[in-house]
Amino acid sequence: MTKIGISKAVFLTELRDYVMIFIAMMSYCIGWNIFLLPNSITTGGVPGVSSVIFWGTGIPVQWTYFGINAILLLIALRILGWKFCVKTIYAVVVLTVATTYVNANYHGHLLRDQPFMASIIGAVFCGSGVGLGLGSNGSTGGTDIIAAIVNKYRDISLGRVILICDVIIISSSYFVLKDWEKVIYGYVVLYVTAFCIDQMVNSMRRSVQFFIISEKYHEIGERINKEPHRGCTVIDAQGFYSGRDVKMLFVLAKRRQSEVIFRIINDIDPHAFVSQSAVIGVYGEGFDRFKVRTKKPKILSEEKV
Repeated sequence: MTKIGISKAVFLTELRDYVMIFIAMMSYCIGWNIFLLPNSITTGGVPGVSSVIFWGTGIPVQWTYFGINAILLLIALRILGWKFCVKTIYAVVVLTVATTYVNANYHGHLLRDQPFMASIIGAVFCGSGVGLGLGSNGSTGGTDIIAAIVNKYRDISLGRVILICDVIIISSSYFVLKDWEKVIYGYVVLYVTAFCIDQMVNSMRRSVQFFIISEKYHEIGERINKEPHRGCTVIDAQGFYSGRDVKMLFVLAKRRQSEVIFRIINDIDPHAFVSQSAVIGVYGEGFDRFKVRTKKPKILSEEKV
């Protein structure tokens, strides 16, 4: 029964990731193909490279986007593993198909005379899409892959890595557009996109901790183990005023699991004493990994010894 429960939970988690990645790619497609591309505003990453090539040669953006990502994914396969790459391949295919469909059927030109508003709105859609994709263990490919590789080993902001990688791409658009104003709008897109990425990723990875005091602590702990699949630690405590010994549960969970935990507590013991607080970071199994730089010990030469 436990194995079936775990399998079902894993399936639902994976399904949720794929649904969220699909929504993320739709968001990015709208920002890129409806607000940025028609207004000749460059975005970052492979979509930015694809846009520059499109303006210079007329090659459809989806062809260039798919081709470059195919090469990058082959390189990243060994470093990031199949789980990340499979979802990234799925994201790249969804965005490629969506871009092909939009470019074939949509011929409008929103905010033609308001490029600044187009850059802001397009960046919000793109940044939200990238952040949602990264938070669901996928990405749009390109510099997102580079950012994911760096973030795997170093505790560096994803948005900052992408921002640094994309400055060169934005600047290079001048050689095709011959318009510094468009380049400046591209920088605006980069800044807003990076901000949205960090906001989305941080909000999805926020964790909370619970201290639960209840006579039915064992039953509550068992339910928390089975439903949100989070571990519980039983702490021996003593009431200062009453002097009575009590059992207290300590639970760490993702913020989105808070509602499930509160529902479990309410179903079992509505009179339980519960304290919930946000935590800055949780590292270990089921949460984030440590990202520390280890220094290799210096080997002294025989002469110095």
